[in-house]
Amino acid sequence: MAEEMRNDPDVFLIGEEVGEYEGAYKVSQGLIAEFGDKRIIDTPITEAGFTGLAVGASIAGLKPIVEFMTWNFAFQAIDQIINSAAKTHYMSGGLVKIPIVFRGPNGSALQVGAQHSHDLSSLFINIPGLKVVSPYDSTDAKGLMKSSIRDPNPVIFLENELLYNEVFEVPDIDYTIPLG
Repeated sequence: MAEEMRNDPDVFLIGEEVGEYEGAYKVSQGLIAEFGDKRIIDTPITEAGFTGLAVGASIAGLKPIVEFMTWNFAFQAIDQIINSAAKTHYMSGGLVKIPIVFRGPNGSALQVGAQHSHDLSSLFINIPGLKVVSPYDSTDAKGLMKSSIRDPNPVIFLENELLYNEVFEVPDIDYTIPLG
């Protein structure tokens, strides 16, 4: 995310605890120090509100990255994701660009309740207008995130929480993986 934010001033991150706390899983660590609170935006616990704000910003030409603390909380914002982001892009035949990334931990996790452990990939792959990606390792994560941010379509970025503390090599180059 940081590399894309350095290269494109229209990219910003929004979500609960993404700034001062640096993310529930520390994924946004160091970003507020580098980019400030105008591009790393902490929100109240109101998924529908900050998701709707981000969808509107994407329609206006910005490139938001929306972080859900867990994908299960995205159900609070499902109307914004499906009816505002995916369907607007889809129903316009791609004429209305919605360059937005929705990201967060998805699926099974250690020491969390059942409400935080669903794998939602099968739900999202059946929504016209959404692209869905799920990286396995750091190389995938870097390549898919860069491509997702650059894509003019809404992208669902499903991260495996069990892999957050695993160590993988990351390519130094401007590495992307095409979204298909």
